[in-house]
Amino acid sequence: MIGSHSRKGNCHDNACIESFFSHFKSECLYLLHDNTADEVRQAVEQYIYFYNFKHFQKRLNHLAPIEYRYQMAA
Repeated sequence: MIGSHSRKGNCHDNACIESFFSHFKSECLYLLHDNTADEVRQAVEQYIYFYNFKHFQKRLNHLAPIEYRYQMAA
């Protein structure tokens, strides 16, 4: 596996993941306090599911990412 890193100070190199982590931090990570590792892991898994299947995005024609992907593949 080869890692890919954006250039220093240029968030536009990887805008999709930057957007995801921005939402993840404000909607999930910052809300977790005094949780066990298993609780954090479960919260992260639930948020990733929510973001991919339930989080409607204006830039994706108000569809969730997985719905948009299926629509584009059809």
